[in-house]
Amino acid sequence: IKDLTDEWMMSVYGPVVKIHPVVLASIGDSYERRNEGASRVIGTLLGTIDKHSVEVTNCFSVPHNESEDEVAVDMEFAKNMYDLHKRVSPSEVIVGWYATGFEITEHSVLIHEYYSREATNPIHLTMDTALQSGKMNIRAYVSAQMGVPGKTVGVMFTPLSVKYKYYDTERIGVDLLQRTRDAPNTTNGLTSDLCQVGGAAGRVQDMLATVLTYIEDVLSGKQMADNSVGRYLMDLVNKVPKITAEDFETMLNSNINDLLMVTYLSNLTQAQIALNEKIVVL
Repeated sequence: IKDLTDEWMMSVYGPVVKIHPVVLASIGDSYERRNEGASRVIGTLLGTIDKHSVEVTNCFSVPHNESEDEVAVDMEFAKNMYDLHKRVSPSEVIVGWYATGFEITEHSVLIHEYYSREATNPIHLTMDTALQSGKMNIRAYVSAQMGVPGKTVGVMFTPLSVKYKYYDTERIGVDLLQRTRDAPNTTNGLTSDLCQVGGAAGRVQDMLATVLTYIEDVLSGKQMADNSVGRYLMDLVNKVPKITAEDFETMLNSNINDLLMVTYLSNLTQAQIALNEKIVVL
């Protein structure tokens, strides 16, 4: 417990690293496509930085060669790739770099020095693709100089808190991967919009049932009341719009009619485009 507490205390003194699923998938893909004989892959992390967090939204691999004595990184390739990314996503900047593996090596210090020139206080992300501990550990670090002033100065990597964040579009891909986790040999496709709405409604219904069960247990004395849970429930109730069932049904039907009209117009447009292409060919 003391070791976990010490690690947590070290991780709170620094920004929170928020990683998107597409970054983890890209790192795993680059590791699977690595050159023969390469023990690990490295790459540049892109994202945004605010006062309290670093959000990693994209990345790309960088070719490199390393041996026991030296490491060589294709810096020109990294610069060209970053210039191309800036044309597509100008808001994304270099926030650090990643490496597959579980340990921080001496070569990691040299590579980190390069990224320190490209970004202010860059982060270093490690991803255990070899599953040495039985799972894919993902850790983030920030470097700090240590030593006596005027003497030899070393570098210490301090762990940071890591959280996972995703956009709605990324959530669809994550849910699809989750369905194939227990049966990796099966094939699953994307569900329709109606199925996704039905699944979301089912999850909401299950959560409401859990809340109602908790409230009934508290009222009957089977469970102690929690003030924090009560405040969350009160805040949830206050956010529900006050609308009658008739008005809600009218609003829902109106939105459905608008959606059907847009769908009809889009299908009609596609049919006209296809017909026009055939007429031009004739």
